[in-house]
Amino acid sequence: MAEQDPAAQVSGPQRLSFPVEEQAHQWLPMLLDAYHTADAGVAEGIRREALQGRTLACAKGCSACCRAHTTIPVYPLELVGMSWFVTEKLAGRLREPLKRQLRAHRNGQPCPLLVDGVCSVHPMRPLACRHFNVFGRACAEGEDAYYTRRKDVLTPIPKYKDDAFFVMLPFYGVTRKSERRKLIKSGAMHQMARVLQECNWDGLANRMDDFDRKGWQSPRDQDGSERRR
Repeated sequence: MAEQDPAAQVSGPQRLSFPVEEQAHQWLPMLLDAYHTADAGVAEGIRREALQGRTLACAKGCSACCRAHTTIPVYPLELVGMSWFVTEKLAGRLREPLKRQLRAHRNGQPCPLLVDGVCSVHPMRPLACRHFNVFGRACAEGEDAYYTRRKDVLTPIPKYKDDAFFVMLPFYGVTRKSERRKLIKSGAMHQMARVLQECNWDGLANRMDDFDRKGWQSPRDQDGSERRR
């Protein structure tokens, strides 16, 4: 689901930026570039629909699709990004409830990353979520508009969608442009997708605990300076 910032509608979506972390993690810049490309495509798709008199129903605070969809596709690089984000970046009131929810999650249940109606990974949500946008009226509880009213669901613009995947493929060792184009055209790369709800979320909760313990284990870094969080 897209939450459209009024400023972004004028200037276009802004690329997420984590300068220090992007230097430390080779995978992060390509994932952020892919998401920026996808967001630009969604913004352009919404703009084209608006010219036809259609109004986006998705808005901040709506999480109907997060609860109704139980087979959200997610790619390995996206899982790396989401895991990193909740482990090292997510703070505040969502962190502890998210860990409890991850541990309690079972296959077939709604997205385990939705906490009290809030997407805990919204900046790093996967392409499937970024691309899913509904026009007209908001989804009813339990409704998957893709099946109940397909004409109201945004169809991603192929060029932007393909370009996003093109940027991600080097993560999987596919660096030659010709090979990347071939995998995208054939659809073969989609065989890497997993169902988000079927991943090992209990393991992620443990990783978050490990990070929290290490972060508070010693008040000083190795050089003796006080550690700040």
